[in-house]
Amino acid sequence: MKRLLFVMAVIFGLTACDKFDEIIPAGLTEAEVVQGLKSALIVGSDTAVQNCSRLNGFYSDQLIKILLPEDAKILVENIALIPGGSQMLESVILRMNRAAEDAASQATPIFVDAVTSMSFSDAFAILNGTDSAATNYLRQKTFTPLTNLFLPVVSASLNKELIGGVSTNEAWAELSGAYNTLANSLVGQLSGLTPVNTQLDAHVTNKGLNGLFYKLAMEEKSIRNDPWARVNDILKKVFGNG
Repeated sequence: MKRLLFVMAVIFGLTACDKFDEIIPAGLTEAEVVQGLKSALIVGSDTAVQNCSRLNGFYSDQLIKILLPEDAKILVENIALIPGGSQMLESVILRMNRAAEDAASQATPIFVDAVTSMSFSDAFAILNGTDSAATNYLRQKTFTPLTNLFLPVVSASLNKELIGGVSTNEAWAELSGAYNTLANSLVGQLSGLTPVNTQLDAHVTNKGLNGLFYKLAMEEKSIRNDPWARVNDILKKVFGNG
C-alpha cells in the first residue's frame, strides 16, 4: 500500500520534469508510474462523481447549479407576472438539479473503463500535458456514452412523480404554459413577450455532464498540484524508514 501511494505521489510532479528518469527512483518502472496515474484518475473521477451525485451536489453548488436554458431567459425575467411564478420556477430548478444528481451517480463505471483501457502513450501524454489533460481525454472518450447513460436517467427523473403527485416535466409544463398564455395574449404581445418551448431532458443532461467534467477538472488540478508539495515527506517515509 505504501508503495502504491508513493507511486501515485511521484506521478503528480512529472509535469515539472523534462525527463522521466529525473523523477523515478531506482526500483520503479515506467509501467508502475502509469499504473499510479490510472489509480489516481480513478480516485479523482470517483470523487467528482460522489460530489455531484450527493444530495444538493448540483443544487447547492453555484459553480455547476443547473438553471433554465438561455431560450427561457425571457420567462425568468418576467416570472413576477405569473401568480406564484417565482416559487414554481425554483421548484423546477430544484428538480432539474435532482435529476442531474440522480444521473451522476451512475457515471463511475464509464470513467473506470476509460481509464483502465488507456494506452501507454495516452498516459504519458496526460502526464506531460496541461492541468486539464486527463479531463480533456476523459471528456473525449466518455461524453457520448455518458450522454447515452444520462439522458434516460434524467428523463425518468424528470417524469417521476414527486411531492403532490406532480413530476418535474409537469411542473415545467404548468409554469411555461402559464407564461405562454400570457405571452400570447394581447397584453403579452404589446409587452414584447415571446413564448418558450424548452425541453428539459437534453438541457439537464448536457448541463449535468458539463458540471461533472468541471468537478473532474478540479480533482485533476488537485491531483497534479497539491500533493506535490508533500512528496518529499512521502519520500522520507517510504525510503528513509523502508
